[in-house]
Amino acid sequence: MNNQQQDNNPKVFYEIFVRSFCDTNHDGKGDLNGITSKLDYLHYLGIEGIWITPFFKSNSYHKYDVIDYKFIDPECGTMQDIERLLEEAHRRNIKVLLDFVINHTSSQHYWFQEAKKGKDNPYRNYYNWLTPDLIKAKGIAEREKTADSTETNPWHWAKKGDEEKYYGMFWSEMPDLNMDNPKVREEIYEIGRFWLEKGVDGFRMDAAKHIYPDWEADKCHVFWEEFRATMEAIKPDVYIVGEVWTSAEKIAPFFRGLKANFNFDLCFAIQDIVKTGKDSKDIVSKLIQNYEIFAKENSEFIDATMLSNHDQNRIGSVAEGNIDKLKMSANLLLTLPGNPYLYYGEEIGMKGKKPDENIREAFIWDKRSDDNDRTNWRKPVYNTDSKTTPLKFQIEDENSLFNHYKKMIALRKAVPALAQISPPNLQKSGIVNKKLVSFTRPHQDGDVLVIQNITNESVEVSIKNKFEDILFSSNDSKLEGQKLKLGPYGIFVSK
Repeated sequence: MNNQQQDNNPKVFYEIFVRSFCDTNHDGKGDLNGITSKLDYLHYLGIEGIWITPFFKSNSYHKYDVIDYKFIDPECGTMQDIERLLEEAHRRNIKVLLDFVINHTSSQHYWFQEAKKGKDNPYRNYYNWLTPDLIKAKGIAEREKTADSTETNPWHWAKKGDEEKYYGMFWSEMPDLNMDNPKVREEIYEIGRFWLEKGVDGFRMDAAKHIYPDWEADKCHVFWEEFRATMEAIKPDVYIVGEVWTSAEKIAPFFRGLKANFNFDLCFAIQDIVKTGKDSKDIVSKLIQNYEIFAKENSEFIDATMLSNHDQNRIGSVAEGNIDKLKMSANLLLTLPGNPYLYYGEEIGMKGKKPDENIREAFIWDKRSDDNDRTNWRKPVYNTDSKTTPLKFQIEDENSLFNHYKKMIALRKAVPALAQISPPNLQKSGIVNKKLVSFTRPHQDGDVLVIQNITNESVEVSIKNKFEDILFSSNDSKLEGQKLKLGPYGIFVSK
């Protein structure tokens, strides 16, 4: 990746679950105008890109089962609302990614409603159909539960009297599309063109690992190469990030087509550090190893990093609300390589554990009595005024989690070694201490050393490096000569 391309990439993204973020029409549900109204806030935080979860017509609250890819669900707004959002975001130099769900549609989508009418229908082959005998002969009647789907019986009857079942890996109401059908690909590419020409900057590709069923997984890689080439022909700098939830060796081939993929391993490794105070996964060594694996497939890969998202327990609950631990997890996310994504509300310490509705609760803007923007589509379990300090009060408190995020984002963007996205720059620091995560981010404008205490105890360490400049350090950290003392969960960043 050349420097110009790299500089055009947002340094920090922010994921927004539309229904829960901001309600402007006071129906209790978040909407697109709510996102537009908060762009100044996101710009103030330092965000340069947003990923918006689906807002297309759908029967579900989460909208990952799309009925119409070109129709805005009325609860979210109108086509004019998304056009205005795009215009206002770009005015603030904020790029916009849409959640593009092409592994499956809703069972209520026109294509499937036609497909289930029978074998002779022209839409039949938009989906995957097999007789029970063939399913049994192929040994694909059942699948094991995975992190991204608990469905064990993925073949479903569309109606009584049918000879064939259809494949729906996630749920019977989400039939998988048949990407072997050229007409399906044409439909998908045309939808992509529609949104890119509207001004969208790219896509987060839902369930990218499952575009083909498990027994044809290798076909995914070829598909994504074609998808990327087709989208880049429309918009050369389109940003495409994939949800590929598996091991590094299996993720690597996806980088042939997808510019970026989410790093679930790092997400859970940081969560493990937060829970245990131990770096049992040795995240620096593991990252370096994974980068080598990814680079063999695509030297220009982008590692999309996160602490949690709309599918995982919130980092706020993993840390049991401990602000020091949450600042520490933010430090790791924002000083390690990659293209980080914040899940809405992480910056104010929102909590949430599964089921999914509980990790998608309303953003707390102000105290309840004054919060005209807060959604109330469901009763919160984890985030109320007494459990989560509203943003308004965190902005006013210089020691708040919000202001810590703001400082760390600003640091990341200001320091070239930290801002570098691709290729990822990471080396071991040479410091060996089980209570620390430490590393160097090498760069032609100056290497940066990061030392993070991951425990609730003070740590003293000897350092051989000579420092030109201390870029950031915790209030209770002290450097005397070559001796560094870090307080509990403290950080030291130097050039």
